[in-house]
Amino acid sequence: MVASPRGLVSTLAYMTQTTAPGRPKRAAKPQGQWKIDGKAPLNHNEELKAADDGLNVRERIEQIYALKGFDSIDPDDLHGRFRWWGLYTQRAQGIPGGKTATLEPHELEDKYFMLRVRIDGGALSTDQLRVIAGISTEFARDTADFTDRQNIQLHWVDVVDVPEIWRRLEAVGLNTTEACGDVPRVILGSPVAGIAKNEIIDPTPVIQEIARRYVGNPDFSNLPRKYKTAITGHPNQDVVHEINDFALIGVEHPELGVGYDLWVGGGLSANPRLGERLGTFVRAEIAADVWEAVTSIFRDYGYRRLRNRARLKFLLADWGTEKFRQILQDEYLGFELPDGPPAHKPQDAGDHCGVHEQKDGRFFIGLTPPVGRVSGTILNKLADLVEATGSTRLRTTPHQKIIALDIPADHVDAFTSAVQELGLDPFPGLIKRSAIACTGIEFCKLAIVDTKDTTIEAVKQIESRLADHKGKLPKALSLHVNGCPNSCARIQTADIGLKGQLITNAQGEQVSGFQVHLGGTLAGFENGEAGLGRTVRGLKVAADELPEYVERVVKSYSRKSEENESFAAWAHRADEEDLV
Repeated sequence: MVASPRGLVSTLAYMTQTTAPGRPKRAAKPQGQWKIDGKAPLNHNEELKAADDGLNVRERIEQIYALKGFDSIDPDDLHGRFRWWGLYTQRAQGIPGGKTATLEPHELEDKYFMLRVRIDGGALSTDQLRVIAGISTEFARDTADFTDRQNIQLHWVDVVDVPEIWRRLEAVGLNTTEACGDVPRVILGSPVAGIAKNEIIDPTPVIQEIARRYVGNPDFSNLPRKYKTAITGHPNQDVVHEINDFALIGVEHPELGVGYDLWVGGGLSANPRLGERLGTFVRAEIAADVWEAVTSIFRDYGYRRLRNRARLKFLLADWGTEKFRQILQDEYLGFELPDGPPAHKPQDAGDHCGVHEQKDGRFFIGLTPPVGRVSGTILNKLADLVEATGSTRLRTTPHQKIIALDIPADHVDAFTSAVQELGLDPFPGLIKRSAIACTGIEFCKLAIVDTKDTTIEAVKQIESRLADHKGKLPKALSLHVNGCPNSCARIQTADIGLKGQLITNAQGEQVSGFQVHLGGTLAGFENGEAGLGRTVRGLKVAADELPEYVERVVKSYSRKSEENESFAAWAHRADEEDLV
């Protein structure tokens, strides 16, 4: 039947009403991208940085705050700009974890600081180590921790002592410049750069050039948020490159020779995302320029409106690698980068524990302090022991360890025996070797539970429980313990990652405990590629039950894993009842 003209009009009118667009879409809010939205600050953090560069606070520290004391510090300097010089207020003693989320920052903080000593590439001389040790014993109550970013952190620092601390550090070529803040943080570098027998390329010149050109440079002292760099030429990929904003991994191009594979956009915290290859080959001589270009993209296009999206990983997620590479080349480099090959699968662990021969016939020895915890007294004695072998060089690592370099063959046995008496283990057990922990509630204002002491005690008990185990154990097993959700201890990339929180035990009591992540890994000889851990619904473990839980899950792996299957691979395919 043919519709009447009137009916056709009615039908068209109906179709027009139902298919016409509704009200116009609300315009997207500006994200604070400088190249798109302009530089008008969209939150207090951005207002603070626009009002005065964080680098400028040093003059006030030296000329005002160090003379008048803690109470004279301007709040915006105290809770903002001090970070540009490696200073955070530490947690006041005795405040329980249940108060972390309910008290204001000024109610949580003490009148003392954590001071982070920046060590690009982890390179230290014995003279430098002695200076840090002296600062620790004289100004920091003998505290010192190796971090998982190759720094050394001190506690109990009074602002009145900071100028003298800086004077001593800078006299031996160290500093705290941009050790914290919305800036380029310490540059991770292979701890065996320039000495490893199987090194593809020595990254030391690139690390030094980036540090010389850009650390403390006002062009890069106002980034949307922190910015992390990692560079290695070692085939075991020993700088956790997948969780850094910018990373270079040594490769050999079939036509162009040795250089680097470029990765961008990695980061953890509450929204973990592994970095991605751009598929480019970077020659060593332009590596610093490429760093400048990628960092400039973050500065100019990074999101600044919301602090929880102000990392490069969010920009990369929205753009994708193809657009990122195109903008890098067209807007910032002015030339195309050649395509490049990926790095080969690592053949061994990248933590460098134990005794290893260098390319010159001497040895480097990787030492494991318990979850990075040492002291100024221990550091001073370590410098003595290293110098007694005729060496003067050490390196910190991204695994809370320290490596002594250039040890002659005839000194190896005596040295390894002596350092063990300091609590620095050259031959750690399965759990101790890969256990790391953040600062925790002892000093951190964000923490909910204790981490360092809890992990040290748990490791002892776990290794004791597994000592007589007759079944197979994994080749490697990482235990990472964090005091809050921010993942300073990289919990999502650990075989067993523990996120601190308060939980209710079987007796109905609120106690310190952990949310469990299982099966995380970074590129390694076990799996060959990185992956984030899984969480099992409702799986939480009280701190005092941690050793029993780890023993149970390791024995479950022992019974049910396949031949040569890594713990991470097994944990991802295992049934939930095997993981609880």
